[in-house]
Amino acid sequence: MTEKKMGIINRCLPHGSAHGRESLDLTLAMSAFNESISLFFIGDGVYQLLAGHSPADILQKHYQPLFKMLELYDIENIYVCSASLRQRRLTTEMLIIEVTPLAREQLQVKLAEQQQLLSF
Repeated sequence: MTEKKMGIINRCLPHGSAHGRESLDLTLAMSAFNESISLFFIGDGVYQLLAGHSPADILQKHYQPLFKMLELYDIENIYVCSASLRQRRLTTEMLIIEVTPLAREQLQVKLAEQQQLLSF
């Protein structure tokens, strides 16, 4: 049985909805079944990786430390839209995990390589 290339797109802010947490939970669960998972952070989704969240202030669970688990689960294809970072005056050094920044054209190519995409 061949593996499907799965892409998980993160577009939402880290708090105010459960999308970020659900995306991360799904990614970790899917890693047990599929070795070819790619994570994409686009638009406001880049804020999920920004250091210094204080979700307790808004009575939300702090799921950001779970991003460190991605390495343990052998999820290495983590991409960030460089234009999204630039628009928000962020750099990859400000993020809590290592990512590969991609220009919009490169991002479109990587997304097209995926056999299945899920968007949060």
